[in-house]
Amino acid sequence: MHVVVKSLVALSTCAALAATMVFAADKYTVKVPGGLAFSEFKGYESWQVVAVSHNPKAIAVILGNPAMIKAYEAGIPANGKPVPDGAKMAKVHWVPKKNQYFPDATVPGVQHDVDFMVKDSKRFGDVGGWGYGAFRYDSATDTFTPATTADEPPQANDAKCGVACHTVAKSTDFVFTEYGHR
Repeated sequence: MHVVVKSLVALSTCAALAATMVFAADKYTVKVPGGLAFSEFKGYESWQVVAVSHNPKAIAVILGNPAMIKAYEAGIPANGKPVPDGAKMAKVHWVPKKNQYFPDATVPGVQHDVDFMVKDSKRFGDVGGWGYGAFRYDSATDTFTPATTADEPPQANDAKCGVACHTVAKSTDFVFTEYGHR
């Protein structure tokens, strides 16, 4: 009986440790201190593509939740209306690499990070209504961590960190990305 109890204790301890490891690796538990939580963007992986962008350092796909896509389809930003509350965007960055079959083509390599924006005039009214969050990706551990002031661009520890960069796009309600013709 004593051996059975010891085995059950060891088994439950292993199960608890495994659950802790799974929980620790769950990207939806990460939050920018004083800012946005990754969980506020659950399901972003299946959002519709708004546009793609690239430079020598990164390839990016910009995704929009259904509210953001509906706003784009209604003519925002060209129609001069603000983006509605509840609209969200995600920008996933990868390190570029050459395609092994088509050397002239550049494709996503290792993921670098993901950035988020949410329009919420009540929470972020003092910075144009938008909240921001940036999360670095570590491919070795398959985990995300909040970006810091050491990152490019530098990220402060709150949901207002993106407003400095986005101020140049104030005339388009702080949104850089245009919705490509389909």
